[in-house]
Amino acid sequence: MKGRKPTLSPDRNPLTKAPATPSWMSADARAEWKRIMPRLIGDRIITRADLAGVENYCVATGRVREIERIFRDKGFQKQLFAPLDKSMQTARQLAAEYGLTPVSRSRVATGDDNDDDDNPLAV
Repeated sequence: MKGRKPTLSPDRNPLTKAPATPSWMSADARAEWKRIMPRLIGDRIITRADLAGVENYCVATGRVREIERIFRDKGFQKQLFAPLDKSMQTARQLAAEYGLTPVSRSRVATGDDNDDDDNPLAV
């Protein structure tokens, strides 16, 4: 995502308790859900409406782990490289959406919106 990033801030109606891990997820995706959900709940970032995006993040991260396990066990398989690359890209983008990267966490913690008051060209 290029350009100015929106400031992440606590939502007006955040979830206060983590929903159950979706049973349809792979074991790797479920593990990621359990790992990130306490932080998302604690930062008051997500609402019930955001759960599909969080599910997608967990699935993408789980898929990366599954493909890497295949590479480890069976060697590199060219046909899996594109799905691996796409899953990594998707996971990274969704992680940034929910404050799960260092830069996005700093936007949650400080409310820094890259204020351009010193820039005479800023509108």
